Amino acid sequence: MSMPFYVSPEQLMKDRADFARKGIARGRSLVAVQYADGVLFVTENPSQALHKVSELYDRLAFAAVGRYNEFENLRIAGVRLADMRGYSYDRRDVTGRGLANAYAQTLGTIFSSGGEKPYEVEIFVAEVGASAEEDQIYRLTYEGRVGDEHGYAVMGGDAETVASYLAEHYREGATLDNALRVAVAALGHSTEGGQTTDRVIPVGDLEVAVLDRTRVQPRKFARIRPSRIETLLGERGPSEHAAPEAGPDSPSSVAPRHAAPTTDDPADPTDQVSGNVPPLEDPDSGEPPIAPPL
Repeated sequence: MSMPFYVSPEQLMKDRADFARKGIARGRSLVAVQYADGVLFVTENPSQALHKVSELYDRLAFAAVGRYNEFENLRIAGVRLADMRGYSYDRRDVTGRGLANAYAQTLGTIFSSGGEKPYEVEIFVAEVGASAEEDQIYRLTYEGRVGDEHGYAVMGGDAETVASYLAEHYREGATLDNALRVAVAALGHSTEGGQTTDRVIPVGDLEVAVLDRTRVQPRKFARIRPSRIETLLGERGPSEHAAPEAGPDSPSSVAPRHAAPTTDDPADPTDQVSGNVPPLEDPDSGEPPIAPPL
């Protein structure tokens, strides 16, 4: 009878970590940026059906990179947990810290167990507060480690290059349009073959969402449509491919293209909603309620 090969626990954990990191790095980067009125999420996502950024609860948002089927299961579990806790106790008992701890336990258990492969995902759980000082962004890695991010955070893809660009150009308390311009320029900033290049990301390939504390509804999550993204970025000619200079009035490096509006949630009540809104959907966000209203 043949004996199985012996692998030390340290080598086993290293191999599982390398496997998860390689899977996450194959995707596109996702940026979370704090601005004056909340938290902004920007990523390059050509798909109009598979979202990387979604709502968890009234003031909570979920963003992830990696394998879609794996982080979608985590998102659904988080929505159910938040819904159950808010319905059983109080909606104020649903916090970003509580959901981040629950995700950390789940990811840590999956990573350390030898019966299945680790999840190839990284997650942001963000909560918008009554003021900018109360905003929270939690980053969860594939091994269940929790980090409290401030200002901005990047995960997936060439995260180091994108983060280095944000470190130079990010300004605290920026407006939504300035924060969006810096985030889009950072996503287009990449390093190939030892050389740094700046590429133009079409507006139709951007997925943008916000947690906006200025919304009058209890639910602060909203998606930004391509038409409003073009307005926020400003009209740019196709020849303007350079990265913006540091400063609050820096121009965008993105040359937007006109795209048909999607069925995503409008960022404000003035945006048009495609199709008929079912009776149970919120007239402003276009999504069904997660829990009974107050």
